[in-house]
Amino acid sequence: MNERGSRRTLVGTVVSDKMDKTVVVRVERLVQDPRYKKYIRRYSRFMAHDESNSCAEGDQVRIIEHRPLSKRKRWKVQETIEKATSV
Repeated sequence: MNERGSRRTLVGTVVSDKMDKTVVVRVERLVQDPRYKKYIRRYSRFMAHDESNSCAEGDQVRIIEHRPLSKRKRWKVQETIEKATSV
């Protein structure tokens, strides 16, 4: 009975971790061109809450819908799928 309904989850890449407890996640989706039927990459950027400041730029993360935490933050980092490889 602890289920909170169906909250959307998305997978994306962290593009900025300069803020405190906040990361910017870029989510990619493929959209088919109506005329030429070619698939085009479209991107959306989401501000996500990162309580432990554990995410770094380049990490692949799963974000989940959350109540509004600030003016632009409506997502929360659920888990880190893959850490970025430092060169």
